[in-house]
Amino acid sequence: MLLCDIGNTSYHFLSAETDYKKDVKEFDPSTIKERIFYICVNPTLKIVLDSLENWIDLAKFIDMDNYYDTMGVDRIFACEALSDGIIIDAGSAITVDIVDAGLFQGGFIYPGTKAMKKSYTDISTALDYKFNYTLDIKKLPKNSADAISYGYLKLLHSEVISHNKDIYLTGGDAQKLHSLFPNAKIEKRLIFNGMKRVIKKIELI
Repeated sequence: MLLCDIGNTSYHFLSAETDYKKDVKEFDPSTIKERIFYICVNPTLKIVLDSLENWIDLAKFIDMDNYYDTMGVDRIFACEALSDGIIIDAGSAITVDIVDAGLFQGGFIYPGTKAMKKSYTDISTALDYKFNYTLDIKKLPKNSADAISYGYLKLLHSEVISHNKDIYLTGGDAQKLHSLFPNAKIEKRLIFNGMKRVIKKIELI
């Protein structure tokens, strides 16, 4: 079974237990002849893929009554991977979504590390510090570097743990946030797992 999670810059494939990426600008999807299940956030590529019969858009099989119209398809499929828990997808933005008894309950979007760091340096170059993910958030900081880290991380941590659910981390900065949520599970293939569950539900295989 071949799966593909398509973003704005790359095709992310999963074949059996091997995953690999292809550049959006260089890869020709028509070169794949086998049946492939995909999700796509790139509207331009979506038009191309709709013309290829062997490329099956899994988003068409999602009951959107469980979600909201503008919700990203990658977030939706991460939610489809779980029956219960809270998902933190740490990428350019940090998205936090809650699933309870198999149903999406809601979520929120938080600035990613790069975006938040830039917001501080835009205020003043004196605030140009790296985030300290191992900061003790039980204590108020007494220096600028930790004060910035605390302001960013404490709010995120407090909101997430208030829901008292198992935490699942995914995305490029998942490992960094693991210091903040040491009991969380890192699931790098959470979206692919969601795709597999949807395929099983609709009995396409």
